[in-house]
Parts: sequence; structure tokens; C-alpha cells
Amino acid sequence: MRSRQYGSDVLSGRRRGQPRELTEVPLELGLVVEDVSGEFCGAVVGWEKDAIALEDRHGKRRLFPYGPAPFLLEGQPVRLVRPATSAASAAPRRTASGSVAAPASRAKVARQSRIYVEGRHDAELVERIWGDDLRDVGVVVEFLCGIDDLPAIVDEFSPGPARRLGVLVDHLVAGSKESLIAARVTSPHVLIVGHPFIDVWAAVKPARLGIERWPDVPRGTPWKEGVLAALGWPPDTAAGWQRILRSVRGFADLDPAFLGRVEELIDFVTAAD
Repeated sequence: MRSRQYGSDVLSGRRRGQPRELTEVPLELGLVVEDVSGEFCGAVVGWEKDAIALEDRHGKRRLFPYGPAPFLLEGQPVRLVRPATSAASAAPRRTASGSVAAPASRAKVARQSRIYVEGRHDAELVERIWGDDLRDVGVVVEFLCGIDDLPAIVDEFSPGPARRLGVLVDHLVAGSKESLIAARVTSPHVLIVGHPFIDVWAAVKPARLGIERWPDVPRGTPWKEGVLAALGWPPDTAAGWQRILRSVRGFADLDPAFLGRVEELIDFVTAAD
């Protein structure tokens, strides 16, 4: 919707033939601007070689190309430019989890401690956000294809003071099947934590997918398949998951109930440090 505050041409005040002189504003994350057409207003969430990404207050993102068209900043036309190299290099690089990235170094030998998650999708989401951090501390994440045999899996792992095990469980709520299985593991060198979601898909904030909330799936219907049907997506769980995973750029795209549990596991398995 076009803003009534501005005319159809924000540069109409210049004399005919006069070159456009726009204030150049360096890009920075969180800078709120409006595209010149007045159709989209959002905060800068990233930029690439040829495009600038904006996100509005509903979580919707759009890419805008670099070029002659200006943006409106506090009602004034400006040209967004890439930050100077010196300024960019002075700021510490952040990982997707929000941590300060460690300096580049040689590959590290993996420590004996491990983090286990229930399935491939859980592992891929953890890698998406904490992959750099986990490689820096030498922690490997493995997936289990379910936790029905968790006590036997823990016994086989043989946890100890220098060989800790962290386990992330889906739908770990009071009275659930998962909570009963987890209660059978009593080793002090094992930490089992979980999030309340039926499936790890729901750990992604629904706004990232342009929806208000995750659909309610009737009892007896597999949750993933029910979600795909409710959203009108093709009935392909692998493709559906990749679509969800591509929407995740950083820790702010995940529910805090998931973020906190993973951070807790990383702290536990690296506690000896």
C-alpha cells in the first residue's frame, strides 16, 4: 500500500535534468527502511553481492536489488551501500547461534563426549545453528532414529567423567512415553533434556514460513503429513523439511524452548573445559 505521506516520485522536487544526489547510508543489520514504492517496510537482515534482504514486522522477507532506485529512511530518499571493508573487518564475526566466531584454525580431534538427537531433521537443525560452535569445541552430534532403546544405547556408549553424553528428546513432557524412557537413565554423566514440541519442525518459528502458527493435526494422523496437508504443500516430508530448514538463518528463527535445551547440552558435554 503506497504511503500517503509521500508522492509518487520522491525525487520530483529536483529540477529537470539535475542529477540525483542521494545520501549514501552504509548497510547495517536492523536498519529500518522502506522501498521507494512504499509497498514494503522492514529491517535489514542481510545482504549479498547483488541484493539486500529486508524483513517486516510479520517476519516476511523480501530481496531488493542494488541499483539506482533509492530507499526511504525516516521519510528521506537514500542510497544503501555496502559497509566499508575496514568497518566490517573490525566487527567480530558471529556464528548462526549468535556466538563470536573463533579464529580459523586446523581441524580438531573430536572429543569422546557426544550429543545424541532423535532424528536426522533434529541433527540438521542443530548443525544449521550450532555447527560452527560444535566444530570449534570438537563435539560430534549423532542421530538415533528414535529413543525407544535409549537405556541400551546409553549402556553401549559407556559414559564417564571424561566421556559425557547429552541427549535431546522430542516431546519430553510430563507423562509422555518419552519422559518414561528418559527416567530409566540414571547415570550422572548423562544429561537428557527435551523440548515440548511433537516434532522438531515446530521448533522453527511459524512466522519464518509466513504462517501465524503451526496447524493442529487430528489424533491418529501422522504429524508431519498432517502439517503438509494443512499448509497445502506437496505430500513429501523430505521436501517439506528442506523448505522449512532453508527458512532458518539464525538462532532468532527458533523457539527459545529449543534454543535453551541445545545450549544446555553443549555446556554439559564441554563442562570439563
